[in-house]
Amino acid sequence: MTERVNSFLVGLIPIALFLALWQSLVSFGYAPSNLLPAPGAVFGRLATQFFTADFLHDLAATLIRLFAGFGIAVVLGVLIGLAAAVSPAINAVVKPVVRVLAPIPKVALYPALLLILGFDHASKVTLVTADALFPILLSTYYGASMVEQKLIWSAQAAGTPRWQILFKVVLPAAMPSILTGCRIGLVISCIVVFLAEMITSTDGLGHMLVQAARTFQTVDMFVPLIMISLLGLILNSLLHALRGYLLRGFPEV
Repeated sequence: MTERVNSFLVGLIPIALFLALWQSLVSFGYAPSNLLPAPGAVFGRLATQFFTADFLHDLAATLIRLFAGFGIAVVLGVLIGLAAAVSPAINAVVKPVVRVLAPIPKVALYPALLLILGFDHASKVTLVTADALFPILLSTYYGASMVEQKLIWSAQAAGTPRWQILFKVVLPAAMPSILTGCRIGLVISCIVVFLAEMITSTDGLGHMLVQAARTFQTVDMFVPLIMISLLGLILNSLLHALRGYLLRGFPEV
C-alpha cells in the first residue's frame, strides 16, 4: 500500500512541474494572458462549466464514441490476434493485411468514412476502432505466440479440447501482453476521438475547442484540452487497476 502511495506521489511531480512552468510563463509575461490563460483560470472555468447541460452533453458524446470504438477494437483485436497466433492459415491472411494497413495514418481515411457513414457517431467510432485495433491485435498476437509450448502440450495430454486450450491456456498466458496493448489503444482512442471531433462534428470535446477557437475564447479553448487529458488519466488509471486485478496471480504486475 505504501509503495502505491509513493508511486502516486512521484507521478504527481511532473504534473506539478508542468503546471508551475505554465503559471510562470503567464506570471512573468513570457506569454500574453489573452493567448495563454493561467491554469487557475482554466480549471476555474472547467469547474464552472462541468455541471452545465451543454458541457455534459459534449462530454457524453465524446465518451460514447470513445468507449464504442475502443470496445470494438478490443474485441476484434483479441479475437483476430488469438486466431492468427494459433492458426497458420489465418496468420497467412492476417499478416500481410496488418503490414499494409498498420502504417497508414487512419485519419487520412476519415473523409472517406464521412462520405460512407455520415457525420454522426458511426464515422468517428469507426475511426477510433481502426486506430486502436492494431496495437491490441499485435500485442495479442505476440503474447499468444510466446506462450510456452509445454503448457499447451500439458493441456492436450489432459484431454482438453482445442477451443478450451485457446481460452483457458493461451488467453490467460497472453493476458499481460493483451492488457499492455489495450493501454496503448486507449491512449490512441482518446487522441483520435478528439481529433475527429475537431475536424467535423456538432458536439463533443473536440467540437468545443474548435468553437472556442473560432470566437477567440482562449480560456474556453483550453477547457476541453484539460478535460480530455483528465479523462485519459482517469481511464488509464482504471485500466491499470483492472490489470492489477486480472494479473494478481502473476509474479509481477
